[in-house]
Amino acid sequence: MTHGCATDDTVLGTWADGAMTAAMITEVGKVQAVTAPIPPPLPGHALVRVELVGLCGTDLELLHGQATYITDGRTRLPWTFGHEWTGTVVATAGPDPHVLPGQRVVGQTMVPCQTCPVCRSGNRSLCPRMREIGLYGLDGAAAEYVRVPLQALVPVPDTVSGTAATLVEPAVTVARALADTGCSITDNVAVVGTGTIGLLAVMLARATVGEVLAVGVDPAGLDMAVHLGADRALRSGQAPPRGFSLVVEASGDANGYLEAVRLTRTGGRMAAVGVVGGNLSGFPAGEVTLRGLTVHGIRHGLEHYDETLEMFAADLLQAGPLVHGTFPLDRAADAFHTLEHGRSGQPKVLLSAAGL
Repeated sequence: MTHGCATDDTVLGTWADGAMTAAMITEVGKVQAVTAPIPPPLPGHALVRVELVGLCGTDLELLHGQATYITDGRTRLPWTFGHEWTGTVVATAGPDPHVLPGQRVVGQTMVPCQTCPVCRSGNRSLCPRMREIGLYGLDGAAAEYVRVPLQALVPVPDTVSGTAATLVEPAVTVARALADTGCSITDNVAVVGTGTIGLLAVMLARATVGEVLAVGVDPAGLDMAVHLGADRALRSGQAPPRGFSLVVEASGDANGYLEAVRLTRTGGRMAAVGVVGGNLSGFPAGEVTLRGLTVHGIRHGLEHYDETLEMFAADLLQAGPLVHGTFPLDRAADAFHTLEHGRSGQPKVLLSAAGL
């Protein structure tokens, strides 16, 4: 069945009905393909046919029941994950001149309320009523179809591949990190971590500054960082202390965070992009004061989707070298196993809903 094509502003296009395949975390440690109903029309939303979904460390935390969203009760299993994704609009329930049936789109993870004082002040990424697609509040895109608020969809230019569009979500956080810290040609930059965000940070910094150092623990990841533009790549602890005007902490590891502080020169800036779980033992708080360090906490980059798509279109950012492999949606368990145990150097694992 379908909700037929309409000529008014209620439904544009043909909103599919019936069942679809979705990949769900059904219980802690278990992910499987299930049959689920296609979500029905909802005013102000679009139905999108999913092409690709990216997996990251946050998805692993969801799988293992360690994500904050699960421990604080915002998310309950079973849960459809998937917050890095791209697809094509099938139908819309409500008019939007920028999002029409047939349009390729990328989804913004964060969906702020748009009406609270925080949103009205321009700080949408700090909205206290925030929902995040695939994390809490809104089902994710690891399915044949996903229903998404129109406000959370960004058109994808024809010059940007589906693989690149899938990586826009993590890349916008890096774009915001460099913008908030005022990164300029006069900076020398160290990037701590060689996962997806770290390698994206290497590429973006390379396009702006004269010197980029990659720091990490994975030899293959360090080699990849050099391949993507880092001048040097060193194991943690090998780089000279206090040598960098800007340090991007992208590892999400407590030791990586401490390494970032160690590398930041007096008066320098640090962008905290990776999320460190738990308490940070041994944090040298006194150094932040006595060395005049500025630490920027980076919470996503809602305002940077369009410019990030432009950077992929211009090849300032490359997606292909980051992708380890792509799995069909019904092999999501294999994709998670590879993400956790079977990759080195190329950090990203994708799911494909094509052909289902």
